[in-house]
Formats: sequence, structure tokens, C-alpha cells
Amino acid sequence: MTEHGSIIYLEGVTVDYDGFKALNNLNFIVNHRELRVVIGPNGAGKTTLLDVISGKTKPATGRVIFGKDTDLMGMREYEITQLGIGRKFQAPSIYGNLSVWENLDLSLSRPSKGVLATLMGQSTEAEREEIEHTLESIGLRDQAHVRAGSLSHGQKQWLEIGMVIVQDPELLLVDEPVAGMTDEETEQTGRLLQSLAQKHAIIVIEHDMEFVRQIARIVTVLHEGTVICEGPVEKVQADDRVREIYLGRQKVAHT
Repeated sequence: MTEHGSIIYLEGVTVDYDGFKALNNLNFIVNHRELRVVIGPNGAGKTTLLDVISGKTKPATGRVIFGKDTDLMGMREYEITQLGIGRKFQAPSIYGNLSVWENLDLSLSRPSKGVLATLMGQSTEAEREEIEHTLESIGLRDQAHVRAGSLSHGQKQWLEIGMVIVQDPELLLVDEPVAGMTDEETEQTGRLLQSLAQKHAIIVIEHDMEFVRQIARIVTVLHEGTVICEGPVEKVQADDRVREIYLGRQKVAHT
């Protein structure tokens, strides 16, 4: 793959649920090492977009191209993960009874060695270095041997981001990472995602506009399954269509 150009490209993608178009002829492109934020009201198609990229949902029409020319349309979720697309869902999914270190160790991208070998500490030096580096990146070095279930909500979210990052994806999909976080945790999450974007392309779905302003260079606004506006935060906030959607005003035809 080239360093420049797109990491993911969707063209003419439609997802139809019995007549309801969750995505409607959607065109969407994200470049290598780009941090893209996707916003929009409930039902706009934000999560469906991530479902299509990760292979959870198959579109009725369109193309989904990863990297130079890899068509994801016929692939299963695990095959797409192996290609280099990692996803972090809204609710953290961690092993609460295991330590932070053990969670990361289990998540390493490698032939399965099983839980028992992991818990017995049978990791290579390179794997241990990768875990150390990830702990540093997500700000949990001091909590390495703490039981994951005892972490704060924000720390659990960072751990799960680490569990995806330790697999070294080229593209990271993140769904509402700061929901339920304190202001301090939210700021730290923003710094984490900006740091990770130096190495990975990242698509973030988010509702919190303060957080969007903190992290976003380019914002994509979805409405009724299609892109209605895209650009810097200032451009998006000034767009009349975006204001109308978020203010909930309905156009009324007067005759």
C-alpha cells in the first residue's frame, strides 16, 4: 500500500432494510493516517457505516475498497480484521477478572496460543515489548497488573482501544469513545486518538461536539444514509443544512 491516498473507499453503497435505506448511495473516503470524525443525528447511518467497513453488514449495492485495491464486499468479519481493520465498540468488552497486561497479551495478533499459555506468562520478548509500548500509549503503564474490572470507565475504554491497537491495524474504527467519561478522561482520550493517528487511520463516530472540536481535522456529516456536508469543524458548524438537522427544524411546504 502507498503511504499517500486512501485507506478506505466506499462508492455508491446502499444498505436497505425492507425499504428503509440505512445508507443511501453513500460515497466516503478516508486517507492513510487520517483522523476522521463522523457525526449525524440518530438513524443517520453512522454505525451502519462502521458495520459495512468491518463486514458485519453486507450492502445491497456499491463497492468497499481497502488500501490499494482490496474489495471487502465478499469477505467475512474475521478476514477483514486480519487484513488490518480493527473495531472498538461503544461498550467496553474486556476480561474483567484478568489484569490489564493479560488483556493486552490475549489480544496480540498471532496464532492462538490459548488462555492458559498467556496466563503462565509464555510471551516472547518482542511481544512483551509490544505490550509495554501499548501500555505507555494508552496511559495505563502504572495499572499493568491491576485487575481490569477495577478500572474506571475511561480506563476500560483506553484498555479496549489498546486491545485493538496491539493487533496493529491500519484502520481503527471507534464508536462513541467518550460516552460516560469525565471531562478529564475525555480530554485524555482526545490526546490518545490524535497520537494514534500518527500511525493509524482512524474513523470516530461521535455525538459530543466539544470532543469533536478537540480532535477533528475533517468532519463528515451523515443524514438519512448519505453525506450532506464534509470539511473542517468551522465549515460544518456554519452549514445551514447541518444546523437544520441538529436543531430539528422541519421544512414545511406552504401552498
